[in-house]
Amino acid sequence: MDENTLFEQFEAAAEAAEQIFPGQTPETPAEIVLTYSPAEPEPVVLRYERPLPPAMCPPPPAEPPRETPEVSRPAPRPRPGRPRHGVLIFFLCAAGFLAVTGGLMAYALQRQSSRPPAGWEDKFHQYWDDYAEYDGDGTGETHIPAYPSGGDFRLRLTEGGETVLSAGEVYAMVNPTVVTVVSYLPSGSAGVGTGVIMSADGYIVTNFHVVEGGESCDVLLSNNYRCEAKIVGYDQENDLAVLKVEETELPAAEFGSSDLLSVGDKAYAIGNPLGLKLRGTLTDGIISAINRDVDVDGVTMTLIQTNAALNSGNSGGPLINQYGQVVGINAVKMVSNEQGEAIVEGLGFAIPSSTVAHIVNCLIATGEVTAEPILGITVQGQIVLEDGTVGIVVVEVNEGCGGEIAGIRPGDAVVAVDGEPVAVSNDIIRARRRYMAGEELPMTIYRDGQRMEVKVPLLLPAD
Repeated sequence: MDENTLFEQFEAAAEAAEQIFPGQTPETPAEIVLTYSPAEPEPVVLRYERPLPPAMCPPPPAEPPRETPEVSRPAPRPRPGRPRHGVLIFFLCAAGFLAVTGGLMAYALQRQSSRPPAGWEDKFHQYWDDYAEYDGDGTGETHIPAYPSGGDFRLRLTEGGETVLSAGEVYAMVNPTVVTVVSYLPSGSAGVGTGVIMSADGYIVTNFHVVEGGESCDVLLSNNYRCEAKIVGYDQENDLAVLKVEETELPAAEFGSSDLLSVGDKAYAIGNPLGLKLRGTLTDGIISAINRDVDVDGVTMTLIQTNAALNSGNSGGPLINQYGQVVGINAVKMVSNEQGEAIVEGLGFAIPSSTVAHIVNCLIATGEVTAEPILGITVQGQIVLEDGTVGIVVVEVNEGCGGEIAGIRPGDAVVAVDGEPVAVSNDIIRARRRYMAGEELPMTIYRDGQRMEVKVPLLLPAD
């Protein structure tokens, strides 16, 4: 299509538009322009509305009560011929509940009888001055109910130890065997001390002055279990007493031989200084001296001296060696010099376990202390046999004593006592202390190239 044809068409269209819109036909196309005029700016205002306090708010309109539609339920149909299982189950459950409740109540009552009663510890706090420094009432006797003597238990001393223990290991080993001994006095106060469990069936050793003058006695175990104790026997001169509680499977201490101690050996003490508040206190030190003769209320006692801290309430507690063995029963602490000046520190004394074993065994067997039995032989010097065995030579045999009765002669060599080898005379003494008067001590002797087994009757010395 050429330019003339386009121009002719444009003119025809213009004429048609003039006829339809007279006077409005554009001559040429025009540009369309859009314009925007902004309105006058208005200030911005921020507003914050705070809710009224609850007290100023009008109460909400009460809701009308809701009507609960009545629901009609059909009556249950009876089931003839079937048992009422619900009633039976109810009675069975009730019976089981009553049985369980009754058992729990009986158990609680039984446990309650073995626990300190309400205010038990506070009662003694009222008499702090009375029992903290309690040292017996001077009567030389006690009224605690008696337990019959004649028991089969015998305290045996272990010879030596194997493993040296730390202080913590000693405490963990021995503390469960340490008890609190409470002796009730006629005045209404109480004496409090310490004790050591010797056997699993409840034999306990303590100082006599702890229970002196008492009318009854309780023992409090390390786990706060309380037991009623009875008195088996006591020896005022040696300040020892044996108690018995009706219990089983108690932790028992291992007793070592005090004859093996040397000055400078490590020593520990466990007890209840000043009574109940400081129960189970561990102190440590060394063996300061052995075979120390100490005058105690006019009685000379041969004791072990230690600088392990001892205080009122430690009486009757254990003195322990580095192997965790009890080698003494703590009894005395010096608190002043001869002039009464309180300047003394670190002087504590314990009854040797060798003495304790003899007295305890006598009290359990007969209820009283008898003199130590004798063998009636004197030994001196050491001999080594062909096979390397060591023996001790017998130099004298007393007429009418056990050694002569057993057939021992001067010149014989004792090579074993109670099945254990001997190297020094103290080995024979330690073995003899395991036996009571009237019993026989087995010995092995060497004579003319032969070993002989003999049994030496243990006799009391003649008056």
